[in-house]
Amino acid sequence: MANPKILDDIGSKVSELLASSPAKDIEKNARALLASGFSKLDLVTREEFDIQREVLARTREKLADLETRVAHLEAELASRPASPAD
Repeated sequence: MANPKILDDIGSKVSELLASSPAKDIEKNARALLASGFSKLDLVTREEFDIQREVLARTREKLADLETRVAHLEAELASRPASPAD
């Protein structure tokens, strides 16, 4: 079986080669290009999205409660006898 020290040495050599190669520059430039592109888009963070999702869920709950209350009030109003003034 391979010696773990040899594998660590190989890993560090490969890392050194990639750090000093054009691949590192390409990665850096690609990241900068993507960051620039994303900054121009109208995006939100995951945290902002989750907060808005919670607000929407609470709003839907309130809306459902209000719809139920209105339906009960309408039913109550419909069950009352009509007054002579109407």
